[in-house]
Amino acid sequence: MKVQAQISLYPLRTPDLAEPITRFVQQLERDGLDINIGPMSTQVTGDSNVLFARLAEAFEDAASHGDVVLLLKVSNACPEGK
Repeated sequence: MKVQAQISLYPLRTPDLAEPITRFVQQLERDGLDINIGPMSTQVTGDSNVLFARLAEAFEDAASHGDVVLLLKVSNACPEGK
C-alpha cells in the first residue's frame, strides 16, 4: 500500500543537530522512497512495508548515537509524491 509520512527527528542533548538528522534522512533515501525535506519536517512517500522498514532502521541508528525524539504521522489518503 502506498502511504505518505510526515517525520520530524529531534536530537536531544547535543550541540550538533544537523549530523544526526542528515544521517537519518540518508537512510530513508533508498528503495524508491520519495523524500521531500522541509524546514521542520520531512515528507516520505512510498510503499508502506519499505517505509516502515527504513524508519525502523533509521530510528535504531539514530537512537544508538544519542537521545532522540521522532514524531511521525502516516496516511494512506495523502497526495502522491513526485
